[in-house]
Amino acid sequence: MGARMTQRFRLALGQLDPKVGDIAGNAAQARAAHARAAAMGADMLALPEMFLTGYQLQDLVWRRALVEAAEAALAALAPLTAGGPALGIGLPMMRDGAVFNSWAVLADGAVTARIVKHHLPNADVFDEKRVFAPGAVSGPFQIGPLRIGTPICEDAWYPDVTETLAETGAQMLLVPNGSPHARGKMDVRMGLMVARVVETGLPLIYLNLVGGQDDQVFDGASFGLNPGGVLAFQMPAFDTGLARVELAEGPEGWRIAPGAVAPLPDVIEYDYRAMVLGTADYLRKTGFERVLLGLSGGIDSALVATIAADAIGPANVRCVMLPSEYTSPASLEDAAAVALALGCPLDTVPIAGPRAAVADALAPHLDARAPGITGENIQSRLRGLMLMALSNETGAMLLTTGNKSEVAVGYATIYGDMAGGYNPIKDLYKTRVYQTCRWRNANHRDWMQGPAGAVIPARVIDKPPSAELAPDQRDDDSLPPYDILDPILEALVDRDARVAEIVAAGFNRDVVERVEKLIYLSEYKRFQSAPGPRLTTRAFWLDRRYPIVNGWRDRG
Repeated sequence: MGARMTQRFRLALGQLDPKVGDIAGNAAQARAAHARAAAMGADMLALPEMFLTGYQLQDLVWRRALVEAAEAALAALAPLTAGGPALGIGLPMMRDGAVFNSWAVLADGAVTARIVKHHLPNADVFDEKRVFAPGAVSGPFQIGPLRIGTPICEDAWYPDVTETLAETGAQMLLVPNGSPHARGKMDVRMGLMVARVVETGLPLIYLNLVGGQDDQVFDGASFGLNPGGVLAFQMPAFDTGLARVELAEGPEGWRIAPGAVAPLPDVIEYDYRAMVLGTADYLRKTGFERVLLGLSGGIDSALVATIAADAIGPANVRCVMLPSEYTSPASLEDAAAVALALGCPLDTVPIAGPRAAVADALAPHLDARAPGITGENIQSRLRGLMLMALSNETGAMLLTTGNKSEVAVGYATIYGDMAGGYNPIKDLYKTRVYQTCRWRNANHRDWMQGPAGAVIPARVIDKPPSAELAPDQRDDDSLPPYDILDPILEALVDRDARVAEIVAAGFNRDVVERVEKLIYLSEYKRFQSAPGPRLTTRAFWLDRRYPIVNGWRDRG
C-alpha cells in the first residue's frame, strides 16, 4: 500500500465591515467574498459573528421583520455553496419567540448546521442577556475532511464550550467574533485564546469584524494559533481583507500552515486608527460625505480636523474660525496654520456682531455684556448656532471637539461647543490629546488621507489651553492642571476608585472631591452629547451608565 496522502483544508477568512441593518448590502459583501474564496480554491469561507445583519443590533433584533429578512437572505446565499466553497456566517435566529445569536453553516446548497451562542456577554458595551436567549452548546460540524468546532465570541472566553467541542470530536476551533477595540483588548484576546488552545490541544482561528458602528470600532486583527499557543498568522488591525489559510493533518492532528504575521500598532497608533476609522465609518454609514468644525487655534480642534482629514480627505473638511474680541491674534494665526498644513478650506465668521445683538436684547434681564459664565456661554452658543446653520446649509456633519477630560467635568457648553453629530476625541483625555498630536506629526501611514509631516504646529501643542471666552483666560483658572486632573479622572471614571484611595496616592482631598462633584453634576450634559469612538472600557455611553439625578458622594 502507498503512503496515505496528507489531508488538507483551505479556509478563507473574511475580515469585513458590515453595516447594522443593511442586510442586502451585507449579503452582497458575502457573495463577493464567496466568489473570491472560490477563486482562491478555498473549501470554506468564514465570516464573523452577526455579519449578515451587522453588530451590535441592540433592540433592533426584536423586530421580527428584520430576523425574517436575515433568514431570507441566508436562504438566498445557500445556492452559492452548491459546487462551491461552504460558507459560515453569523445572523440572529428566532425560535419559539426567542431570539438567538447564531452562526449558520451552508454547504452543498443548503443550511447544514446552526451553532447558537451559549455564553452571552453582559458587561462593558454588551447587554446580550437582554436581547438574546442562551443556546445549548453545539457539537462540531464537518466540511470535507475536517470537523470544526465553533464557539461564538464569548463562548471562547470560557473553557466549558471549547472542552465540550474537543470531547465531541472537533479537530480545530473557529471562533467568529464581533469584538470592539478597547485599549489593551488585543492582549486579553490573545491570552484567552492561548488558554483555550493549551486546554484543548486544538488549533484555533480567531476571526473578527472590522469597522465602526456608533461608538464601537471593530478592529479585525484576526489570527491563528497552533497547539502550544504558537502564532501561525496575524491579519492586520482595522483593514478589511480576505485571507487564505491552509490547514494540514499530520501525525499529531491538524495544524495551521504558517502565514503572514502583520505587525500590530502601538497603543497610540491603535487609538488613532480607531478614531479615524470610527469617524470615517460613522459618516459613510449615515450618508455624510463632508464635515465641518469650529477651528479655534487650540489643540483639540486641531486634532479633530486632522482625524477628519485622515478619515475622509482634507478637501471634505471645512474649518470655520469664529473669533470674538477675546480671540487672540495668535489663535487666528494658529487656526490658519492648521488648515493650511492639512489642506482644508478655512472660513472666518466673526461673532462680535451677533454677540452685541444678543447682549442688547438681554440687557433688561441680565448683564450679558460681562464676561461672566452667562456671557461666556452666549459666545459658545452663538458659535454652535452658526456652525449648525452652516451644517444645515451645506449638508456637512458638524463635528464637536471636546476631549474626555472636558466631557468628564462638564467644561463645555451644552448647545454650544457640544453641538454636533459626532465627536472623534470623546474618549481621549487631554494629556493623551497632546501625545496623539505629537505622534501624528511624526508619523504617517498609507491609510491616512491627510498629508504627512507636522500638520499641527508646535505652538498649538505648546501653548497653555484656553477657551478664550474672557480676557487672558486659561483652562487651569477653572480646572486643576491636566497632569493632575487626568490621573484623578482615570481613577474615578475608568477604575471606579474610592476618593480615599486617590488621596492616599498623593492627591489633595479637596481637589479630588471637587472633581468627583463635577463628574456627577455633568451627567445631564453627557446624556445629550454626541457619540464618539470608544477607546477604553469606560467610555461615556454604554460602558458607564449613571443616573442623572444623583445625590451620592464618596466621603470615605
